Amino acid sequence: MSRGSPSMPPAVRHRLADFPFWLLALALLGVLILWAIVADRGYGQIFRALSGGVLTTLWVTVVAFVLAMLLGLIVALARTSGRPVLVQVATFYTELVRGIPILVFLFYVAFVGAPATIAAANWLTGPLQSIGWFPRLTVRNFDLTWRAIFALTICYSAFLAEIFRAGIEAVPVGQIEAARALGLRSRHIFRHIIAPQALRTILPPLGNDFVSMIKDSALVSALGVQDITQLGKVYSSGTFKFFETYNVVAFLYLTLTISLSLVVRFIERRMKRY
Repeated sequence: MSRGSPSMPPAVRHRLADFPFWLLALALLGVLILWAIVADRGYGQIFRALSGGVLTTLWVTVVAFVLAMLLGLIVALARTSGRPVLVQVATFYTELVRGIPILVFLFYVAFVGAPATIAAANWLTGPLQSIGWFPRLTVRNFDLTWRAIFALTICYSAFLAEIFRAGIEAVPVGQIEAARALGLRSRHIFRHIIAPQALRTILPPLGNDFVSMIKDSALVSALGVQDITQLGKVYSSGTFKFFETYNVVAFLYLTLTISLSLVVRFIERRMKRY
């Protein structure tokens, strides 16, 4: 740098380095697509045709994620219980489920697990069916949306179990031993000592996995569930407007995922202050 050229102040350089130019670029792209939706009649029709899939996508994601957290917590507690049988069973579960692609598991639950479940239910309720107290079930009674929800629940529970396990094991052992020395029971130790500290560790990755599940929920379109992707496929195949339709599909997913990602980043910054 020459002696006469002005140098950039460190504070300004630091602000420029931290400024989210990527977010500005995405916002400009979103504004362009939104303007096309408002100004162009074709884009507006596509948006109205696909907007109903947003509720289905959110419904599948929220229900599956809540169930996955409950199941994942149970598996994590089994893995950290110290009991060899529970540890082995929980480890087998997590390694098995994480080793199968989500789409394959989705097909397995929908077309293998669902018929097997219906057959087992009919076998258990056979005596009640014979006297007319219980109707005979068919595979059609098992809704495809719920099959997709159960598949996502099982798949993500294995990943969330590892997050919960890492959060539990991050709590210092000395605090747990001190609580036991004071006579606290296991449930009180978990409630008052382990859970509050583990929550600070697991909350950011939980948020990231929720965002990932929104994207992975697009796989349920393979079962015909009327989410954003499925409605986009149906509309584009009927109108041959593939470019415009998938622009709107990408816009809807980006709006959901980026909004939630910003919420997760905000929570992370807030948690670092305390």
